[in-house]
Amino acid sequence: MEKKYELVKDNVKISIINGRVLILYRIRALKDFCDIKKGDLGGYVESEENLGQEGNCWIYDDAKVYGYAKVSDSAIIYGNAKVYDKAEVYGNASVSGNAIIADNAIICEHAKVYDDAKIYGNTIVCGNARVYGNAIVCGNARVCGNARVCDNAIVCGNAKVCGN
Repeated sequence: MEKKYELVKDNVKISIINGRVLILYRIRALKDFCDIKKGDLGGYVESEENLGQEGNCWIYDDAKVYGYAKVSDSAIIYGNAKVYDKAEVYGNASVSGNAIIADNAIICEHAKVYDDAKIYGNTIVCGNARVYGNAIVCGNARVCGNARVCDNAIVCGNAKVCGN
């Protein structure tokens, strides 16, 4: 398999998170795909395990993916968004703004999470769902279909917000 990006070893961000020193490497495209051109710089990852080498997935801007988190398929992360722990973003999903995706959260299909939204726990946001504003989705919650969770809404526990 031909790699689509590489880690730029001399372009890093160093943070201390929960007492752990974290080195995040900027990514650089090695070939043209989607709207990315060979040589374009992307966001930051802790390792190549954080971003798939296949598909059109990409991390833009100052976005960060680290820990055991994974971005794959055609998913995109941009702005100042953070995806970490064991979170997964895949399909055609997008995460942007200052959104945070953590723990075992899954964002998939055509779902969009943006603004200052926070998704954590064992949550799933899928379908054409949108989570934005200062919304929080946590616990074992599900947001699916064409559902919208926004403003200062909090969806937690075993709650399901689905449909229209």
